[in-house]
Amino acid sequence: MPYKIAIASGKGGTGKTTVAVALYQYMLNKCIGKVQLIDCDVEEPNDMLFFRDHSLKFRKEVKQKVPVINTDQCKFCRKCADYCEFNAISVVPKIRFAEVNASLCHSCEACFYACEHKAIHSHYKIIGAVNNYHVGQEQTSVLEGRLEIGSAMQTALIRELLQNADTSADFLILDAPPGTSCSVVETVVSADFVILVTEPTPFGLHDLKLSVELLTELQKDFGIVINKAGLGNDEVYRFIRENDLKLIGELPFSKNFASGYANGDLESNVPDEVIVAFRNVAGEVIKNCVV
Repeated sequence: MPYKIAIASGKGGTGKTTVAVALYQYMLNKCIGKVQLIDCDVEEPNDMLFFRDHSLKFRKEVKQKVPVINTDQCKFCRKCADYCEFNAISVVPKIRFAEVNASLCHSCEACFYACEHKAIHSHYKIIGAVNNYHVGQEQTSVLEGRLEIGSAMQTALIRELLQNADTSADFLILDAPPGTSCSVVETVVSADFVILVTEPTPFGLHDLKLSVELLTELQKDFGIVINKAGLGNDEVYRFIRENDLKLIGELPFSKNFASGYANGDLESNVPDEVIVAFRNVAGEVIKNCVV
C-alpha cells in the first residue's frame, strides 16, 4: 500500500499547493520511489497550473444516484421524507407535491427502503470528473478531481478520486482542500502523515488551531510548515512550542519566488534560500516516512 502524505491548511492562501507540488517534484527528482500527486481540492483544482508539459491520460465522469418521486404512484404518506436524514425530500400532501432536492441528497437510498408503494425510482446525475494526467517526459501521473459547477457533492467526488489512486505507487501526495470541512476530513482520514501549512499571522494562527484540533480528534500524525516566514509575528511559533507540536520547517518569504508562483513557475529562478528550505522540509517528511 502507498504511504499517503496529505498537505492541508486551516485557510486558503497559506501555500498548501506550493508545498504539495514542490514536495512531489523533489521526490521525483531524487527518485524516491514511485510518486503520485492527487489534487483533492475539487472545487478549485490548480495543481496542473504548475505542469506545462502534460497530457490527459483519461477522464472519468463521476455520477451520483439521485431518487425521483413518481407523483402518480405516490400516496404522499411522507415516510420517505421522515427517513431522509439530510432533509432532501419535501412532501406536501394537500397539494400532492413531492420532490427530491438533488443538491441535498447523499444517495443513502433510505427513501427507497421507506417507500412501500414503489413510487421512487432513480436517475444518475453528473457531479464531476476524475482526470489523470501524464506529466513530463518520465510520464509520471497527476490525478485531480473537478467538481461540476453547482454541485455540493465534494466529499463523494473526493472519495471516488482516491479510489482511482495508483495502488502501485510508493507515495501518494494528497493536496487537500483548505479549511476543516467534511471534504478535508475525507482527504486526510486515510493519510499516514499530514503536513499543516500555516503563516505567521493572526488569521494563520486561528485556522491552524482549528486544523490541529481536527487532526488530534482524528488521531493523525502531523507536522507543521510555516510559510512566508519573516512576516507577521511570533504567535504561531509560541503556539507550536507551548503545545509541543512538530515543526517540520520554515519557508522564507521571497518576492521573486511569489512572482514565479503567480506565473505558474515553481522550478526556474527559485532563490537559493527557498530551495534549501524546501529541501529541508522534504528531508524531514521523508525521514518521517522511513521511521
